[in-house]
Amino acid sequence: MGTGVSYATGRGSGRTADGGKRARMGSCFFASDLHGRVERWEKLFDAVGREAPAAVFLGGDLLPSGLGYVPPADGDSDFLGGFLASGLRLLRGRLGASYPRVFAILGNDDPRTEEDAVLALEREGLWTYLHGRKDALGDHPVYGYACVPPTPFALKDWERYDLSRFVDPGAVSPEEGIRSVPVPESETRWGTIALDLQALAGGDDLSRAILLFHSPPHHTALDRAALDGTAVDHAPLDPHVGSIAIRKFLAARQPLLSLHGHVHESARLTGAWRDRIGRTHLFGAAHDGPELALVRFDADDPEHASRELL
Repeated sequence: MGTGVSYATGRGSGRTADGGKRARMGSCFFASDLHGRVERWEKLFDAVGREAPAAVFLGGDLLPSGLGYVPPADGDSDFLGGFLASGLRLLRGRLGASYPRVFAILGNDDPRTEEDAVLALEREGLWTYLHGRKDALGDHPVYGYACVPPTPFALKDWERYDLSRFVDPGAVSPEEGIRSVPVPESETRWGTIALDLQALAGGDDLSRAILLFHSPPHHTALDRAALDGTAVDHAPLDPHVGSIAIRKFLAARQPLLSLHGHVHESARLTGAWRDRIGRTHLFGAAHDGPELALVRFDADDPEHASRELL
């Protein structure tokens, strides 16, 4: 059953502040935390094929985890180079010039050993890998960032200290845990999300920017975890597990749109998949049910975004 406001997918035109015309972006899709679930990916491919959005944003945790990838009976055992690449190629062949821009980041459950395969799909023109990078969609700058604050989980490829070297009770430091690829000690010991965002955006004007994150910002409707009444060594856990650095960055820089995943149960617990920090619209696509949560939005009209469970 769909939720939110109904959405029109037509592409129109708008005007710049000085009265000049600019192309409207029209419909964009946002999905996150698909975790290699074939049925979710196939629903996304079907929706893209039917509606031909201008762009698709993929917010991390894209690859198989847990029990791993179970390929279709006639499918390739390689998820990225097989199933996923094949699906994107088929869409491009079907849509031709209407094939959307696809922007992707990985998430904390995606091993960084897969980054070479992700970049291979970029070289093939199937998507744009956006972690730590800047691109554009029309006159909208687009930025991507995959890292999350320290979690209780072992894999640390996409974890950073947030503002400082503080770690919440129950979480595992980025200096511990497991990394699938080696990184300099200086990065694990002193790297922070706050410093990374400062380096990524520099002094850019973000007033029309779209930001693609895996982590949500702290203390919003998008970062509420099921931790009520939980304590570690008698220290109560904060149920808001998002990034304080991301929240401060959004409050200070006020981009137009910020897209988030990571905390699967948040929309169920808060009853909301969207929020605001000042003028910045926040959308969340993480979901803890079996469905694909698909957010549709027009970057020139974010008020009328919708979220549907497919």
